[in-house]
Amino acid sequence: MPASRVSDEEAPEGFGARVRSALAWRWGTQLIAQFITWGSTIIVVRLLDPSDYGLFAMSQVFVTALNFLNGWSFASSLIQADKVGDREIGQVFALLLLTNGLLAAAQLLFAPVVAGYYGQPAVAELLRVQSLIFLTIPFTALPTALLARRLEFRSQGIANLISAIFASLTALGLAWAGFGVWALVYAPIAGFAVRGLIMSIAARLWVRPVFNLKGAGRLISFGGALTLCQLFWIVQSQSDIFIAGRLFDTHQLGLYSEALFLTLIVTGRFIPPLNEVAFPAYAELHKSGRSLGPYFQKTVQSVLLVVSPIYIGLALTAPEAIFVIFGPKWVEMAPIVSGLAVVMPLMAVQIICSPTCTSTGKERIYLATSIAGAAIFATSFYIGVQFGPQGLVHAWWIGAPLLLIFTLALTLPQINLSAGRLIGAAIPPAAACAVMAIAVFGVRALLPTDIPAAVTLAALVGAGAATYAGVLLLAWPDVVRSGIAMLRRRPKSPMPPASGPVPVGQTSTIVD
Repeated sequence: MPASRVSDEEAPEGFGARVRSALAWRWGTQLIAQFITWGSTIIVVRLLDPSDYGLFAMSQVFVTALNFLNGWSFASSLIQADKVGDREIGQVFALLLLTNGLLAAAQLLFAPVVAGYYGQPAVAELLRVQSLIFLTIPFTALPTALLARRLEFRSQGIANLISAIFASLTALGLAWAGFGVWALVYAPIAGFAVRGLIMSIAARLWVRPVFNLKGAGRLISFGGALTLCQLFWIVQSQSDIFIAGRLFDTHQLGLYSEALFLTLIVTGRFIPPLNEVAFPAYAELHKSGRSLGPYFQKTVQSVLLVVSPIYIGLALTAPEAIFVIFGPKWVEMAPIVSGLAVVMPLMAVQIICSPTCTSTGKERIYLATSIAGAAIFATSFYIGVQFGPQGLVHAWWIGAPLLLIFTLALTLPQINLSAGRLIGAAIPPAAACAVMAIAVFGVRALLPTDIPAAVTLAALVGAGAATYAGVLLLAWPDVVRSGIAMLRRRPKSPMPPASGPVPVGQTSTIVD
């Protein structure tokens, strides 16, 4: 039966309810965990200096690069596979142990080389300690995949929440005690270790590693393809810090890296957990013969309805927000944050494209977009870095739209969705944000210049939020009602309201 002719009633039994439950647990606990992390981060940022973050960013280029090669994609192959037994699980376990053991050894070996590249001897010590993270990955990646295959995200949510608490307490305690940059180093190690322990128990990971890889061709080819994609993602996501690290001082690099961290919070923290649900959900839909086009269209609209006002609002209020939240020593970061925030809604759409291809076995499309992203962003950053932090911001303005156009040109035909329908789905949030921006500019012009920054921020945020909500309620009430219905009632369609990864199965940074 053609995919387009399969009715909703023919979807796998209870699928919609399972997806809804999975989304609630994974995203809900991530939201709570992120609020805990935010609270800790704000305090830690006030205790540390921009130079601490600059030094940490230098080490993170190499750590994050190796982290994307940690074999998580081999675990993801268990989600996409039709049948999985103890042998396949043991083979993936063996691959994860081998891969991460080699990565830890490589980081120890190359630590002095990386430190020499930046001219910062302290980076070598940071890298040696951070190699411990790779020893926890097999005990996180494999149970995550096994639970995700069954759309069981309750245990994952609890593990992420508890690990976030441990990581936050570690960062706060060390920063308060005057350990400087080491607070940023030991916090993720504590979080990853706790998460690996809880996940292994939750998934009942009692399987032995199987180092005989005979018959694991599909698992290796799928995982290898995604690993290759992640290699190009490394170039795309880390080339700015890698290039700027030799040209900027630690203060400048700290401002840029922390601005990037702030603006990537939504796309890098909230969308990937939603995407962890979308990947197995899309895979199950595909196996049942259903077209992914309508669900992807709804996903794009739902994601943009949430992230667009956050980012455009941040771009409009960055001077006050940075001063109030981070303190006066970080005010130089405000223009960088404003510039990056403007383009981040496009990156959100870019991120949620990948599961449509990987879940249906079309890894070549994901690979093509990964190669394009590496080429576009690395070139843009190489040119932009010559003009300082703002030059890197302008590189984002060029790279993000070009990559999204290329990605959609390859992706939309595969899921039977026209560009016109996708643009139509994006019109409500885009138009509401445009009116919101006008309202915020108007309120700012009317406010006295001598009032406290916190009062100005509250007035701008209140006016912007009210305007955005009002425009949607007046012009697109059906869109609002549809979104509320998804939250309050069991959905008729089997897809959650939002999704997306970077790349499949893991977040964009080593620090959760």
